[in-house]
Amino acid sequence: MPFEPTPERAKEIDDILGRYPNKMAACLPVLHACQEQNGWCSDEVIAWVAQRLDLGTAHVQGVVTFYTLFNQKPVGKHQVWVCRTLPCALRGGENLLHHCEKRLGIHEGETTKDGLVTLRSAECLASCGTGPMMQVDKDYHEDLTPERVDEVLTSLGCTLQGKK
Repeated sequence: MPFEPTPERAKEIDDILGRYPNKMAACLPVLHACQEQNGWCSDEVIAWVAQRLDLGTAHVQGVVTFYTLFNQKPVGKHQVWVCRTLPCALRGGENLLHHCEKRLGIHEGETTKDGLVTLRSAECLASCGTGPMMQVDKDYHEDLTPERVDEVLTSLGCTLQGKK
């Protein structure tokens, strides 16, 4: 089924296009707007963006595959990103990632069976002074402990598995 933005999203995209000197320059924010509606950048989204911006589908596909914040497959309702950069790692970031895997019953890059959470790791989430940290959707959670991670996951509606 072809992708078609909602009327509200179409207006948002028109507003985005009005802020850029040319259509190609608007590719990133237009993709973000489409992903917000669709949940991921499917082939249909890529084709729609390419047509709307007068770009080749290969160009748009290249943008989607280059930037890690574009989802290339369906994801959970919430995305949990655990920072793995050295400052977070030195303060237990890797242990937090393994804790999340155990408590969610999935591995990094996977989505829970109920479709609630996709677990990912990030090279850097720019919170080096307050690690270990993770980003849940657009919210930062810093100075984390396994107990605090459990609280965050529970607040999302997760049923926690395994032992701490």
